[in-house]
Amino acid sequence: MAERPQQDLSLALTEIGLEVAIAWQKWPPFNSVHEGYAVILEELDELWEEAKRKHPDQGKLRAEAKQVAAMAIRFMIELT
Repeated sequence: MAERPQQDLSLALTEIGLEVAIAWQKWPPFNSVHEGYAVILEELDELWEEAKRKHPDQGKLRAEAKQVAAMAIRFMIELT
């Protein structure tokens, strides 16, 4: 198998981990499953807004996807 996908996965997971750490420094834990869901949905909406553009910015798409993933991980850790 090609190494590129594994390298890409490793980089993405590192970036997501850093995003989770930043979120923990900035924001308290989710108060409820509903709040966690709402935060994930808000991040997903921001990703969708960029995706709908005629010429989406690849950096913004990546940043928003990273935030969606980070909030999903926070949800997994804090609420399940």
